Amino acid sequence: MRRAVLFLLLIALPSVAPSIAQWRADVARRVAIVGDLATARDVVVVVPGSDVDVDRFDRTVGRMAANLHAEAHRDDLAVIAWLGYRTPQGLGVDAVTGSLARQGAERLADFVRALPSRVRVHVIGHSYGSVVVGLAAHELDVADVVFTGSPGVRASSAAELGTRARVWVLRSSGDWMRFVPNVRLFDLGHGTDPASDGFGATVLRFEGGKHDTYYEPGTETLKALVGIAGNQL
Repeated sequence: MRRAVLFLLLIALPSVAPSIAQWRADVARRVAIVGDLATARDVVVVVPGSDVDVDRFDRTVGRMAANLHAEAHRDDLAVIAWLGYRTPQGLGVDAVTGSLARQGAERLADFVRALPSRVRVHVIGHSYGSVVVGLAAHELDVADVVFTGSPGVRASSAAELGTRARVWVLRSSGDWMRFVPNVRLFDLGHGTDPASDGFGATVLRFEGGKHDTYYEPGTETLKALVGIAGNQL
């Protein structure tokens, strides 16, 4: 415990929900929609983790969303790459505390509320993005909450997330996130590993893979995400 705490120490927007058009026009935030939102039955919102900004959007979360949509081969699916918060840069204090995640969670909840009420929504958080999604979960009226490459979601169990959605965790055996201490000291650390047996989520484990390969074309992890979005798992 003392070593884990020492590790952490060493590493260590508007109130009204904006429309989709407003999110796209805001240079401080960026959203890209892959597919046709007007005709979609299912909508996936992908929330990125650290080291993503407007300049790196296309090659990070934008690519993740495009890969997921392409893998699904569905005309009735829209995938949204959502950069609605300032992400942590590097392995600094912002990455191991909850300040940016709390800001992002509020904005994510506003964004999801603005989506068409007729669609079935699935929200995926990758890495630090899973912290954002975890904190927003109790306010999200969605079918699925999914965590990939998660460092913890600031809850000790799936029940503590306060959501009626199905809760999923994807974990690749080669993901370095498995080495992150799952502790919490005041605002340092993100707590329990959601992939742990006692958390209560549906955990999908995969051999191989790395922290940044969950959304790579042809991977079993990407196929699993498509299955979740299609209610096929």
